[in-house]
Amino acid sequence: MKFVPVPIICINYAASAHYKRMKNENSKKIIPIGLVVGLANGLFGAGGGTLLVPALQKFLKLDTHKSHATALAVILPLSVISAFIYIWGVDVDWKVVMLVSAGGVCGGVIGAKLLNKLAGWWLNILFGLFLAVGSVRMLFA
Repeated sequence: MKFVPVPIICINYAASAHYKRMKNENSKKIIPIGLVVGLANGLFGAGGGTLLVPALQKFLKLDTHKSHATALAVILPLSVISAFIYIWGVDVDWKVVMLVSAGGVCGGVIGAKLLNKLAGWWLNILFGLFLAVGSVRMLFA
């Protein structure tokens, strides 16, 4: 039986050491946020960012741009760990991985450049629409 979130939780816990200087009330929120995000990322193979961005905004009071940028930085190590665990337990189509990754790198560069050009409220609207469309597609897939 696999217990995927354990290495992810450890990474989140180690990363949270950086926040020792933060106010005590925020420090107590970071690890539970990391646990939930790590669990979602490990369980579904992705999706941690969809939980992390709103959590950073609501519970840690980060602004929109900082929330998105921080979520991207947090999700990278989580995704790498989850990917290794999935690779060991699941047959991976490497041709698809390479092609999607090539497009993902290009899209990631464009998205990162657009992040600083969009107003925070536009970013929230686009993110909300993205989540809504993804949710509807998952429900009727």
